[in-house]
Amino acid sequence: MISLKALGARFLARWVHQKTRKWADNPVEAQHRTFEQLIAKGRNTGFGAEHGFAEIRSYSDFSTRVPVRDYETLKPFVERIFKGEEDVLWPGKPLYFAKTSGTTSGAKYIPITRESIKEQVRASRNAILNYIHNTGNADFVNGKMIFLQGSPILDEKNGIKVGRLSGISAHYVPGYLQKNRLPSWETNCIEDWETKVEKVIEETVSEDMTVIAGIPSWVQMYFEKLKEQENKPISIIFPNLQLFIYGGVNYEPYRSKFESLIGRKVDSIELFPASEGFFAYQDQWEDRGLLLLLDAGIFYEFIPADTFYEEAPRRLTIGEVELGVNYAMVISTNAGLWGYNLGDTVQFTSLKPYRVIVTGRIKHFISAFGEHVIAKEVEYAMEEAIHQSGARVNEFTVAPQIQTTEGELPYHEWFVEFEEAPADMEQFTAVLDRSLQEQNSYYFDLIDGKILQPLHLTRIRKDGFQQYMKSIGKLGGQNKVKRLSNDRDLADALYAYAL
Repeated sequence: MISLKALGARFLARWVHQKTRKWADNPVEAQHRTFEQLIAKGRNTGFGAEHGFAEIRSYSDFSTRVPVRDYETLKPFVERIFKGEEDVLWPGKPLYFAKTSGTTSGAKYIPITRESIKEQVRASRNAILNYIHNTGNADFVNGKMIFLQGSPILDEKNGIKVGRLSGISAHYVPGYLQKNRLPSWETNCIEDWETKVEKVIEETVSEDMTVIAGIPSWVQMYFEKLKEQENKPISIIFPNLQLFIYGGVNYEPYRSKFESLIGRKVDSIELFPASEGFFAYQDQWEDRGLLLLLDAGIFYEFIPADTFYEEAPRRLTIGEVELGVNYAMVISTNAGLWGYNLGDTVQFTSLKPYRVIVTGRIKHFISAFGEHVIAKEVEYAMEEAIHQSGARVNEFTVAPQIQTTEGELPYHEWFVEFEEAPADMEQFTAVLDRSLQEQNSYYFDLIDGKILQPLHLTRIRKDGFQQYMKSIGKLGGQNKVKRLSNDRDLADALYAYAL
């Protein structure tokens, strides 16, 4: 017999589906409406005054007045907020700053407003409700749910709370989910990832777990330690586990390893969240594309990635994009980000409705020889090799090798940590290289023209990537291994963990 909670979830799911269809069927209108709402709010800010928002009557006016910015060029406005100034990027002050790592000037502080956190929470909810609507499965709402996330403890900087996005989001979990949610608040506050995982296992091993959410590599670590402790597959420990919710990285290279750890297939939902906004979620299981949220306080622009670094690249709105083109995604949001280069690249898999896949980072590519290989290509190549060989891979990354011995051609070097190595390593490597050649004509031409030799594969020992991440203080949380790099910084460091 279906529970009242599950029945309520189904009714809510139907209502959300109907609302989603309204804007998804009218995408250009939804974006126009969002644009006008954002500009109206932005007129009352210091940024709006400096960029002539009062004179903006069209998108053309906006794109003329507001240049594309990255965090470094936005930073002076953020610093004004930290000094106590109000109405800088958005009316009033942000509720939070989401702290993220990684720019040339150190940490980034991304503003989060009352309006933007509301959309973050709504999108997370709607992703699950969409799954319920499509599958009819709502039974999992009665079980326990694990959310592997950052600490909810927030610092304060000049009166504004600061923390990781996942930690900030923990403060907005609806009351009806709190009873089902694990781990405990106290455990989530543990900063050391290895200690945290041990405590999560302690709190969850005896529970009726139905849902788990987190970055695949860190969920994998939790599953591995749990399986090792209990000496049985995850499906025996959690017989009612039904759903895995993830975001941040492509799940496919991890899928076979997960299914091995669990002992059976489990449904999954991919999300596309970031500190800057919640952009998309998987709405159809036969399509790996993610439904782009066009009615959620975010106005999107797209720049073809191969023109991004030109002097004045053309900026496209949603009605102008094409299938299969690699775009840098630029956003303006109800958190006060204007013409902001997110850093992610996407391709559209569908235009009715608009669905995207994340293809990588605009700064993360290999083009040491003009090949411009992107994350999507190396991930697909790995999927092909895994599929054909039956191997299981824990983690991998790719970098160019230019410094070769005299007479030896340069090459791409793949660093791979296997859970289960292929029976024929040469064949596995050949499939990787062939797939990359088939996807990337520039790479093919370089191989064919004897400018590059086929890739080399360097094996990393078990847990080598985890040990490396720990050595640089980035084990756990929202930290991820770069899938590929145009330099050797990561690659050379990994030699210490090679077999």
